[in-house]
Amino acid sequence: MGIVDEDIVKVRESTDIVQLISQYTQLKRVGRRWAGLCPFHGEKTPSFSVNAELGLYHCFGCQQSGDAITFIREIEHLDFAGAVEHLATKAGVSIRYDNENENRDRKRRKEIVEVIAKAVEWYHDRLLGSADAGPARAYLRERGLDGETVRRWKVGWAPDEWDQLAKSLRLPPKILDEAGLGFVNKAGRAQDSFRARIMFPIHDLNGDPVGFGGRIMPGGDGPKYKNSQDSSVYHKSRVLYGLHTAKDAIVRADQVIVCEGYTDVIGFHTAGVPRAVATCGTALTEDHVRILRRFASKVVLAFDADAAGQAAAERFYEWEQKYDVDVSVAALPAGVDPGELAQRDPGALAVAVDGATSFLGFRVERTLEAADLSSPEGRARGAEEAAATVAEHPNELVRDQYLVAIAERCGVDLDVLRSIRAGSRPRRGRRGAQVRVDEAPRRAPVHSADNPEIHVLNLAVHHPEAIPPFIDEDLFGNPLHQAAFAALVSAPSLAAAIESADHEVGELLQRVAVEEPTDDAEARLARFLHDAAVRKLAEMSAEARAGGDPTLLRTIPDLKMAIDDVRGSYFNLAEASRLLHWLGRDEANV
Repeated sequence: MGIVDEDIVKVRESTDIVQLISQYTQLKRVGRRWAGLCPFHGEKTPSFSVNAELGLYHCFGCQQSGDAITFIREIEHLDFAGAVEHLATKAGVSIRYDNENENRDRKRRKEIVEVIAKAVEWYHDRLLGSADAGPARAYLRERGLDGETVRRWKVGWAPDEWDQLAKSLRLPPKILDEAGLGFVNKAGRAQDSFRARIMFPIHDLNGDPVGFGGRIMPGGDGPKYKNSQDSSVYHKSRVLYGLHTAKDAIVRADQVIVCEGYTDVIGFHTAGVPRAVATCGTALTEDHVRILRRFASKVVLAFDADAAGQAAAERFYEWEQKYDVDVSVAALPAGVDPGELAQRDPGALAVAVDGATSFLGFRVERTLEAADLSSPEGRARGAEEAAATVAEHPNELVRDQYLVAIAERCGVDLDVLRSIRAGSRPRRGRRGAQVRVDEAPRRAPVHSADNPEIHVLNLAVHHPEAIPPFIDEDLFGNPLHQAAFAALVSAPSLAAAIESADHEVGELLQRVAVEEPTDDAEARLARFLHDAAVRKLAEMSAEARAGGDPTLLRTIPDLKMAIDDVRGSYFNLAEASRLLHWLGRDEANV
């Protein structure tokens, strides 16, 4: 289920890829292509190339490549459907979905998001101008949120009245409920969900408002925070406050800071550390980690991680292995939350993040700090408790390094400490199995510099009419090149070949597509046949040495002479065609 293929093609064809990419980096025409500094990684020498005719880009530095949809996905961190919808809006293309239910769901989602967006503005206007919001404005100023900050984050105020939002926006009860803004009470009247609360709008990854977090005023009745209920557009286990704003900074730093509160996130951003996000009234979940891993490999916890306990530790260790992330804990002063520290000493926030310790190191330190290390008995108990904490970690090498440090800190014998913990095996994930992610070895990267096989692929992409019938994938020596040529000849177009091929093949084809077209096709093809014949000669020589076949022994000198003749002709294609006999091809097709 998804967007109709025909509409995806229409979006690609309607998007000027040079114009699109020029919004993010300056491009200059170089021959038939466009070049510039890569927008995906820092560089001083341009290595980013765009083929406007084929609608493809490739960076020869970081190897990023793709079409307009891929580009907007990567640069804006959207999913596929979100990227297509983004480009469709810019190009004025109407898109359809291949399932009527999905069409209906998309329209309903758009309607709900628009209603929540109106609520964001309504609450925000109430905070800025209503008399009843005076205490809320004063409280926010006390917390260091000035007018500019309030406007940037669209902070709002829900009045202490039953149905002001529902009445003002004239929302029918059904949409009020679906948007999480209200409900029908026992009297059968529409009633607002949020009352007498400071409102923090929550956005999804695309920047659409999907819910709210409401904070009660000090001394007010009810829980400190109240969040929107889960709905068709809002799932608290998969949404992170501030991620839509922070994602670019997170990618650049390869680090994300996870907080507990909305004002903590705002505090980090105000203090010049704009890569903070917060969970929305829930603990950090696996879905959160999976989403964050798309942007960074380092997760810094900016809350009291010790309070999370052993159960959370198991999850964190599992996620570190499963998603290849490093979880650490910011070195915040005890009893001070990031929002308060941002107001008192903004520079200390960056220092706290820079001084973050690994999650296990943090837990071990907390254990030893609580122990009485002034007596032999206290040191023994502290060492054993710290070792028990270490035993929860799934990596044996990590465990042993911590045991060494604990033994030194507590003045106990390392071998004794190891023997105490020898029988303790850490639990490996929720069902006791160690989490492991195996990756198949990648084929070695291929470079274009004077590579005959790459030149033939270049011809096949830019001038397919120049490829003679006798050229097929079996003549390629490199398996990756072979697969790329096979994908090209079996697909109706370059785009189809890239789409149907595996990642490495598609990446290679996209890279070749943005290179300048190969010139002197005949000489390139002759060199290609020459190299194929050289490989054939090596095979024949090895076979002759192994078996002493007299036929091969008589044939090898003739092939050597033919190869020398091709070199002597400066790679003339007519001369190279004589090699086809040894390569099992028909010379008549030359």
